[in-house]
Amino acid sequence: MNKLIIQPFMDENTNTVTYVLTDKTCNLSAIIDPVLDFDASSGTLSSASADKVIKYLDDNNFSLEWILETHAHADHITASQYIKEKRGGEIGIGEHIRIVQTTFKKIFNLDAEFPCDGSQYDHLFSDGEIIKLGHLNIQIMNTPGHTPACVSYLIEDAVFVGDTLFMPDYGTARADFPNGSAKALYQSIQKILALPGDTRIFVGHDYKAEGRDEYAWESTVFQQLRNNIHVKNGTSENDFVSMRNARDKTLAAPKLLLPSIQMNIRAGLMPDTEDNGISYLKIPLTSKLG
Repeated sequence: MNKLIIQPFMDENTNTVTYVLTDKTCNLSAIIDPVLDFDASSGTLSSASADKVIKYLDDNNFSLEWILETHAHADHITASQYIKEKRGGEIGIGEHIRIVQTTFKKIFNLDAEFPCDGSQYDHLFSDGEIIKLGHLNIQIMNTPGHTPACVSYLIEDAVFVGDTLFMPDYGTARADFPNGSAKALYQSIQKILALPGDTRIFVGHDYKAEGRDEYAWESTVFQQLRNNIHVKNGTSENDFVSMRNARDKTLAAPKLLLPSIQMNIRAGLMPDTEDNGISYLKIPLTSKLG
């Protein structure tokens, strides 16, 4: 009998799906990829999206054991620290977050004291590691490509793949962020698609592919192999890499890339306050003038 309850929450502002996983035999929960609301025009953080998740836990008397990140997101700010302060739980991410921290420390010229050892998180996961959610096992799968630190979480017959795969009619994630790799992404996708055909795949975002009016976030390995527009069965690595690289050149940077990354490499912690008691995010400027 399946012991896992899966409750999705769609944040339409960032097209992000947050998941609450619960072992129904003991009411212990994990949250995957929670969202903190951010108004870029005013620099205001708020918690309406995260509070919906917390209310769900409270309404069902679920205790929070884990807050799991699939990677350091470029399209939303994580609510992991906010939720931890409200409901407890330990924050985990793949161990290669250290690479992402080192890269963006240079890009944002962060203080020398900024640690790039992942110490902002409670746990750094290695490939193949198994953690517990109540009586259930969650297996960590390294699935780099979109970023070098991406992981997927396999529990019972379900795998939560973050930005590695999207719904079959939308395809796959971009691979042009620093240290991203279309080749690594292809290999990670093949790793996921080697799971049994009835394995349920839960994606981290949905953008309503052309001709589809409803959000969707669940498919299966079989459906992805048969229908994914970028990587269905028979797609070679070379063809995928060529397609992905060409497509990525046409994509604009995510709107919340610069603020999101600065907080997400801190596990959702805000930068240290300055002498006026306010935290600031940096915006690197480049010039194409003249």
